[in-house]
Amino acid sequence: MSIKEMIDAGKTAIGIEFGSTRIKAVMVDEAGKPIAQGDFGWENQYENGVWTYSLDMIWTGLKEAYVKLLADVQEKYGTVIKTTGAIGFSAMMHGYMAFNEGGELLVPFRTWRNTITGEAAAALTQEFGFNIPERWSIAHLHQAILNKEEHVKDISFFTTLAGYIHWQLSGEKVLGIGDASGMFPIDSRTRNYNAEYMEKYDKLLGSLGVSFRIEDILPKVLLAGDKAGVLSAEGAAKLDVSGSLQAGIPLCPPEGDAGTGMVATNSVAVRTGNVSAGTSIFAMVVMEKALSKVHPEIDVVTTPVGDDVAMVHCNNCTSDINAWAKIFREYSEAMGIEVDTNKLYTTMFKAALSGAPDCGGLMGFNYFSGEPVTGFAEGRPVFARKINADFSFANFMRLHLFSAVSTLKVGLDILLREEDVKVDKLYGHGGFFKTPEVGQRIMSAATGGPITVMETAGEGGAWGMAILALYLVKASEGGLTLPDFLNNAIFAGESGSTVTAAAEEIQGFDAFMESFKVSLPIEKAAVETL
Repeated sequence: MSIKEMIDAGKTAIGIEFGSTRIKAVMVDEAGKPIAQGDFGWENQYENGVWTYSLDMIWTGLKEAYVKLLADVQEKYGTVIKTTGAIGFSAMMHGYMAFNEGGELLVPFRTWRNTITGEAAAALTQEFGFNIPERWSIAHLHQAILNKEEHVKDISFFTTLAGYIHWQLSGEKVLGIGDASGMFPIDSRTRNYNAEYMEKYDKLLGSLGVSFRIEDILPKVLLAGDKAGVLSAEGAAKLDVSGSLQAGIPLCPPEGDAGTGMVATNSVAVRTGNVSAGTSIFAMVVMEKALSKVHPEIDVVTTPVGDDVAMVHCNNCTSDINAWAKIFREYSEAMGIEVDTNKLYTTMFKAALSGAPDCGGLMGFNYFSGEPVTGFAEGRPVFARKINADFSFANFMRLHLFSAVSTLKVGLDILLREEDVKVDKLYGHGGFFKTPEVGQRIMSAATGGPITVMETAGEGGAWGMAILALYLVKASEGGLTLPDFLNNAIFAGESGSTVTAAAEEIQGFDAFMESFKVSLPIEKAAVETL
């Protein structure tokens, strides 16, 4: 069967992911290979003290990404998408989208990037004896209650961005367990919301004069492979403005970007992990056993099938590198030199490899927004150096790559050294790893172990979501676990590229981290004075 025949027969799957800077749609064939894609660039807005995306932008972006997917299919295969085996939607996890009984959004979408829920997160962590980070949906809800916000009395349902899109296109108020685990704690034994914590929270709600129960406003939890409804006629019209797409296409459970990252890197099995490094950076390790105690730097989410995952999440990663790339581009243009974007980034990243192991006396903080892992509600990008520092381009770039992963290392040291969590394989994906070897070597220096990048890592979360959609089709045939499906059908024969930092590079990063920790007052002063 040709690819055109496969598309016409609906033997494909589509994944669409709402990332922080791009909405991407990917179509895969029966073997999970990408055959077409479309995307749409977007940025969050900071309005009235809140990081948000407007509903208009959400729907415009979805439609435009799908239009480009259609165009890619038309150009490559001379056909139109009328149906497909399954569709899946994923998005940035956490955040807060609250609706009334009429389905109206009560307040602008509050994204994961907001650090405005400190009081609520601390109170819930204390109440549950389980770490509730500031970006979690339950922290946003509880903060709104503590703030006595007018909209709280009208809440009928709240969900994540992926859950919202799925609901609007299918009518189903459901969520994949991985995404749900960033809304409210999950019990990995029952594969559902933690009943003990829900009971505690309902009592807390009652004491605060809130009439609803938490279980009544949360989306239903589903596992990868579960049926999550079908594309409605209204949903098909919203997604495909051309009117070609048929209703009734099966939808898989909507997932968060953590879950799609696990799938895209084949790290859903116990003792595997991955590091996703782009606008934000987070590391996830599928655990054999529970953590010994609560760590505010580490939160526990799940794989798309409900196994516990330790996550270290940092709000900032490559934004400061991108800002410096803009400066270098402007300088080059002022000198009359046209610079190719790929060459610019490759040159910047490769320079870092020849820098001093500890960055030669340079220091920096890449904090565009707050960073709860190190205790910052706000951020200010900062570059500093000692008077006698070796101020070279190589050290400058090495510093900025170190800065991009340094806060992550704070959490990883707790996970790998203090908790002694075992990881057999750690995979990297995202823009930080795009330049061959460089990002891997820096990350390996930070973690102290090998970092593997698969050939498919560049496909990203939308591809991971398409694979989950394909798994829905295959799982309906029975008896196939998600790890088996990934190992035997998607990643069979693919080993990827593995890089291990030299001993002096690891020692250099450790030395840098000592300076990083004692230099945090510089960042504090910047926040207070700039």
